Amino acid sequence: MGSDLLRHDPFTRALFVDASDTVHEDLEKLCLHGPVRQLMHARFLQPALVSVCLGYWHRLVENGIRPDVVLGHSLGEITSLAAAGIVAPEVCLQIAIKRGELMDSVARNCKGGMLAILFVPLATVQRLIAEIGEGRIVLANDNAPEQVVVSGESLFLDRIAAHIAREKLGKCRRVEVVGPWHSPFMDASRAVFETWVASIPFSVPNVPVVFNATAAPERDPLIIKQLISGQLNRPVFWRKCMESLKAIGVDTLYEIGPQRVLSGLARINGFRKGTAIHTVSGLRDIDRVTVLALVE
Repeated sequence: MGSDLLRHDPFTRALFVDASDTVHEDLEKLCLHGPVRQLMHARFLQPALVSVCLGYWHRLVENGIRPDVVLGHSLGEITSLAAAGIVAPEVCLQIAIKRGELMDSVARNCKGGMLAILFVPLATVQRLIAEIGEGRIVLANDNAPEQVVVSGESLFLDRIAAHIAREKLGKCRRVEVVGPWHSPFMDASRAVFETWVASIPFSVPNVPVVFNATAAPERDPLIIKQLISGQLNRPVFWRKCMESLKAIGVDTLYEIGPQRVLSGLARINGFRKGTAIHTVSGLRDIDRVTVLALVE
């Protein structure tokens, strides 16, 4: 993850050095060589992933590609704070570090995780949560039609997955995370984070940011702090966020990061012909999309 940036981009390397010093771990080594099990801890993964995404974003801006609106899925919302000028990249990185530290503290004290459920209507998932989850799992992400993620105790996630398989309702797969993110298990961490972030200066965004909790833009820095704090223990309404982008009239999307999950979700959520979707997961992609932008 981010190997080309770490070789060739001083901006990204500086972020990695700062993050490594703060978390007392060589994040560059973890990204390039693993072990993956250690990298998956939120206190390491979140600053590393934010650094990589900020690196590609910085290169896009340097090449003249600037957003009209930004948003991010879960942790990506933190990166959006820098992309919209709400905080400097270095401050954005410190926010990600604190967020990851608090999330890992939850993961150490409960055996939980997240389960992606495909091809099952939301209403059916909500019924299963009520009937099988016994208050120990909740809806975490409403990503697209018939594509949601639930979060909570592993035992109850397994029970729902087994029921869906037995009844042939759809498909399930465990999400590669170490804890029950976007669930009430995060309540205490949310309270600590909200107190911590209160003293950090936030600016009014210079471009609209669509937030996960409301699927709407927000300009008030105090409310933005509440939204990113509340995201820790509340669902990501990504499907509604995609509807908001369509209502705004967005016709070109850039997904920044090491994978292509959000590009696929955009297509599922109705961004089809007439919408250009560019994935930016390497420096070659930066060159490619820059040329395309010049041609357009």
